[in-house]
Amino acid sequence: DHLKICPQGSTCCSQEMEEKYSLQSKDDFKSVVSEQCNHLQAVFASRYKKFDEFFKELLENAEKSLNDMFVKTYGHLYMQNSELFKDLFVELKRYYVVGNVNLEEMLNDFWARLLERMFRLVNSQYHFTDEYLECVSKYTEQLKPFGDVPRKLKLQVTRAFVAARTFAQGLAVAGDVVSKVSVVNPTAQCTHALLKMIYCSHCRGLVTVKPCYNYCSNIMRGCLANQGDLDFEWNNFIDAMLMVAERLEGPFNIESVMDPIDVKISDAIMNMQDNSVQVSQKVFQGCGPPKPLPAGRISRSISESAFSARFRPHHPEERPTTAAGTSLDRLVTDVKEKLKQAKKFWSSLPSNVCNDERMAAGNGNEDDCWNGKGKSRYLFAVTGNGLANQGNNPEVQVDTSKPDILILRQIMALRVMTSKMKNAYNGNDVDFFDTSDESSGEGSGSGCEYQQCPSEFDYNATDHAGKSANEKADSAGVRPGAQAYLLTAFCILFLVMQREWR
Repeated sequence: DHLKICPQGSTCCSQEMEEKYSLQSKDDFKSVVSEQCNHLQAVFASRYKKFDEFFKELLENAEKSLNDMFVKTYGHLYMQNSELFKDLFVELKRYYVVGNVNLEEMLNDFWARLLERMFRLVNSQYHFTDEYLECVSKYTEQLKPFGDVPRKLKLQVTRAFVAARTFAQGLAVAGDVVSKVSVVNPTAQCTHALLKMIYCSHCRGLVTVKPCYNYCSNIMRGCLANQGDLDFEWNNFIDAMLMVAERLEGPFNIESVMDPIDVKISDAIMNMQDNSVQVSQKVFQGCGPPKPLPAGRISRSISESAFSARFRPHHPEERPTTAAGTSLDRLVTDVKEKLKQAKKFWSSLPSNVCNDERMAAGNGNEDDCWNGKGKSRYLFAVTGNGLANQGNNPEVQVDTSKPDILILRQIMALRVMTSKMKNAYNGNDVDFFDTSDESSGEGSGSGCEYQQCPSEFDYNATDHAGKSANEKADSAGVRPGAQAYLLTAFCILFLVMQREWR
């Protein structure tokens, strides 16, 4: 009768032994769960590292290729204007690493600056002020001096970079979620059930008899009830990752965009050369006639800026792009397989733990196993997964009214990332650097109110935390308390205007 948890009666255990067994059963449980999760976390971490290395090296290769070819083709003329192209790649890298770049605006700025340089080169007999060149850049959209290349490249680059960055961040977030959830701290009720399952049989002298499989399943579903609640959002997240993976293999393939980017930019430059007379005439009409240079400076300027170079034909088979020793297709194919395997991980976790021979007998050994009281068949039915299903768990008392805060945070993190994946799939830009939007659930389809949502998510990835919602309001000149007032005033004004209109 001195035993508190294990069945009383004839026993091999003292009270001290029972206490030691209780600690040991807790450690055994944490170890097995950690092993299951660590493997998955390592898969995501290694794939994130490979993708990250690949994308960064792909950008480095594309920049080097453009520089080498433009030096060979345009020589000194390119060297004089090379900072324009360096800035383009700096911004592309900054978008991938930080995310705080509007790709469309950045590319528009690149073409406008390139037009200014080109316009000056093809009209080297004139003097252009900065104000005049600013007027020239305003005609970029109207005149299309570079043909259709800017429009196509902007669409391709934006979609490819958004998909690539979102996918890489998705891998990082997945690994981070698994890492955080893998650290389990069993409740007192769970610890009692674990002791009864794993070591109470020893106190009866049944050292070699393992727990019944269904008995183990009920205890694991009770102890891992909160983890089971991750499954729905986790599966949605995996599906969204697979959708973006398909995009990466097809129209949003960043490798097929960056590999020939030097050729595309050169095509645009040649288009400008071919149409320079017509473009110049229209600019002169819109911006006014420019001032001619003095006669001595004209000849020198023309000799310095002779821009007659032609880019050699592009043959894709000449230089197959590889970065980090692999290709995007191979990386995506590998990750897709791992993602499919990771689906339903959390709902399968209790069964996977019980499949470990250290935790339970095999499914076929239903009569010669420990059922918590003796060596006999376990008679209770197995409960469902998740917190809501544990009210009728015969082995573990679970408080179904208190969800785990850590798990709720990870559910929100997955929900936010899933929303971003869907945006990337549709070719829409994704905002990564501002976590205050994530905390409010905007655009995530979470439906939660601001006050009820976690305030921040700690992603172990390249995301950079932005300002809080209050800081944003302050910087915009609106105090948080005034926002509700302004909104109310706006609604009243709208109703009044609507009545006047009627």
